[in-house]
Formats: sequence, structure tokens, C-alpha cells
Amino acid sequence: MSEKCRTGPGAPGILGPMTTEDSRYEAVRSRDARFDGTFFFAVSTTGIYCRPSCPAVTPKRENVTFFATAAAAQSAGYRACRRCRPDAVPGSADWNARADVVGRAVRLIGDGVVDREGVAGLAARLGYSARQVQRQLNAELGAGPIALARAQRGHTARVLLQTTSLQAAEIAFAAGFASVRQFNETMREIYAATPTQLRSARGGSGRAGGLGPDGAAGVPLRLAYRGAYDSAQVFDYLAARTVEGVEEVVATDGGGRTFRRTLRLPHGAGVAEVAERGGAGRWLGCRLHLEDLRDLTTATQRMRRLFDLDADPYAVVERLSGDVELAPLVARRPGVRSPGAADPEELAVRTVLAEGLPAARARRAADALAAAYGRALAVPSGGLTLLFPRPGDLMDADLAAVDVPGERRAAVREVCRALVSGALRLDPGADRDEAERALLALPGVRPRTAGYVRMRALGDPDVLLDPRAAGAAGWRPWSSYATHHRWHARRTREPRVPLPTA
Repeated sequence: MSEKCRTGPGAPGILGPMTTEDSRYEAVRSRDARFDGTFFFAVSTTGIYCRPSCPAVTPKRENVTFFATAAAAQSAGYRACRRCRPDAVPGSADWNARADVVGRAVRLIGDGVVDREGVAGLAARLGYSARQVQRQLNAELGAGPIALARAQRGHTARVLLQTTSLQAAEIAFAAGFASVRQFNETMREIYAATPTQLRSARGGSGRAGGLGPDGAAGVPLRLAYRGAYDSAQVFDYLAARTVEGVEEVVATDGGGRTFRRTLRLPHGAGVAEVAERGGAGRWLGCRLHLEDLRDLTTATQRMRRLFDLDADPYAVVERLSGDVELAPLVARRPGVRSPGAADPEELAVRTVLAEGLPAARARRAADALAAAYGRALAVPSGGLTLLFPRPGDLMDADLAAVDVPGERRAAVREVCRALVSGALRLDPGADRDEAERALLALPGVRPRTAGYVRMRALGDPDVLLDPRAAGAAGWRPWSSYATHHRWHARRTREPRVPLPTA
């Protein structure tokens, strides 16, 4: 089933919506990497599917079919191209921008919900029946939740085969397969190769896969992105907000930096490391140390959201360049991103705790909160010693160890109670409007705080934190990126064009 490649309601896609098969074919002919992850194409004469930038000879138009997702191409019987590895492209920015049930479902599937809770669990989180979710995903993506999760499991397994020395049975279990037989069959169907053949294609065996945040090798990954990526802006932003024992930014050989943080994951703890300087092929190097490899997919997606790696910088630049204030800023830094959150609940607690406090005091307060109520890592890793406290650890605590006004402590407890009770949901499939309303209903939470949580914890690309901004109406649906451009200009004192007086 071929699908129309589209963008979310009100959200212009890369250089405008790719709504016709002719325009998609032109992107394939020009091997345009800007559309990688936005759609896929399959070739009937070879039985394979590719990303638009595949370097292979362009197939004839009559032999090409287009799909919105890799899962849809796989469901139609096509195998992944071994040259362009279409399963390794950045995710479509559509799923970040869209707030409807399809966008929410895709984000939840990416976080591993179907593997952990099944389709029924996915549907329950979305507030729909399993049949309704199946129908909507099939209608728009050409694949249902099981097929989407299966494609993700296949990609996870390929990564483990080619980056670790784990046994096949361990990889099958870690990737979420029900059995080794299912694992073997799926890999043959998706890649037209056995697990052994995929492993032999990795080009070396020196990348053993150690587990645990104890200095072992971990699982090395390449986190792909599209377009320009201003890693200095992202790393500066995260470095200014690290919590002692939970996060750190360390210098590396050659003058770069590595961001490191602990992760609380569904099956255990982990440590993630992301290097500031990636490869020429548009990726950031990442290494994950996990207590339980079943958390690999979830940990990967959380780091992608933290570093905003599925963004559509082409659409952002196209829209914001039309603004008289932002145009010079965008021209100088086209790769500015809007960092998300590795742990949305943690981000909400830290934001509410910091409301109204000077930056230095807010940072000390977060450090004290983590030190007093966080859980110690079984084995420290460099400067990382703690997991940030869970909402359940804080909702009834007196928080006396934290030097903030009493109303801040009370607000943190209220937010934690709402998170524990389910009155406030911040998972990848949460309804953004409902989450913001739930936050604003809590005592001690102001609109700017709720907006900041919406922008980072829920990855909303269209949050305006300064309603007085002169050009705000023209920034939509990328107001979050406009906000970061203005923040960065303010921090670095970059020159700005004066605002019009009328």
C-alpha cells in the first residue's frame, strides 16, 4: 500500500508538503537527503526499499512505489537496501509536530510501549480502542502498531548484531522478540540476510558490548539527524543545566565535549554518552551502558528527543527566515535545535522547583534535591553517581534539604502527586493540551513554567514563551525554535536587526 507523504495539520514540511508522487520521484532522482525519513521508496524489480538519498542507480518511475514508513514497505514484502540502510534515517519531523492520535501513537511505539504493554496498552494510553488505533495507523501510515513495532525491533537487532558480540539469543531477547525463531525469520524478511550474515558485514569484531555503567564498552550507536545541526548551541544549553551526580559535560581529546547522564528506564538503570562532534554523514556518536538491554530502544529514543535529532531544520529555516528580527540569526545559525528531555517527569520537577529563582540558585536547588532523594547508581561512572528521584520519592517528602521558598516545595509535591496519580501525564503519547491544562490547575505553576514543560518534556515545536514578541504570529508552527534563537542571541550578544516601530 503506497502512502501520501504529508506533514501535520498546519505544519509545513521540508520545502513544502511532498503531496505528489512526481515531486517525491524528483527527490529520489536528485538523491535529496533532506527527505530521508520523510518517505521511502520501493522498487518492484529488485524487491528492496530505500531512503530518497540512496546512491544506487535511480529506478524507472513505473517500478517505484512510495511509502510513508519503513514498516509499510516491509509489510508490502520489500526488504531494506543494504547500501543506504533506510531503517537508520532520522525519524520524520511530522511525528514531533503532530499532536493528533497518529503522532502520539508513533511516539509511544518509538518509546517501546507496544513491546512492553502490547497494542491494548498503547490504545489505553491514547484513550482509544485497539481497533480505532489500528485503523488510523493503517490509513495514514500503511502499517499498524504491530508492524511499526516489528520494524523497530528489527532495527534494534541489526544494531546489536553489528556493534556487540552478544549471542543471538541475547539479542533476540533484548530487541523485544518473543523467540529466537521469530527473530531469525524477521531478520531474513527485513534484510534478506540471516543474523550471522548481518554480523559478518560489520567490518570487524573489536566492538564488544559490555553492560552496566562501569566503564565497559557499552553499545555504540550513530544517532542520525538531517540538515544543519548546531551542536555547540545544544551542548552549551545542556551544560548550563546539568544536575550534579545525574548529568555532566566533560572535555574530550581534540577539543570536543561529551554529554553524559544517568537514565531511569523501564527495566533498569543506564548511562548515556553523546559526543558533541559526530560524523560527516550527519550523526552524533552515542554510547549506552544499560543494566538491561531490553531498554536499548527506549534509551535511544530518549536521547534522540533530548538532542532534537528528528527535527526538520529546512522547514524551520524557511519559515523563520521571513521574519525581520530572526532572519540574520537564522542565517548565522541554521542548525539551532530545541532540546527535549531524557526524562519528562524529571524535567517537570526541575522546572517547577526553579520557578522564579535566579539561575545559580535554581541549579543548586536541583543538585540538593538529587543528592538528598536520588537513588545511588550501583556502580558510579565518572562523575555520575545518582538517578534523579522519582515523583513517588518526593510527593510526601518535606524537601527540607532544598533551599527554596516553601511554596516551591509545596508546588513540587503537588506536581509529583499529579504525576503519580495519573492526573498529569508527560509520556511521549501525552495530549499536550491536556498536560498543559493539568499543570496550570496545580497551585504554584505559572503559564511560562507550563509552557517550558510543554516545549521540552513533550517536545512541542510550537511553544511561544514570550507572548510580547513582535513577530510571533509568523513563527508558527516553529515558535520553540524562534525562542531558542532569541535566547542564544541574548546569551552571546549577537547583533539583532531592530524591531519595526509600527
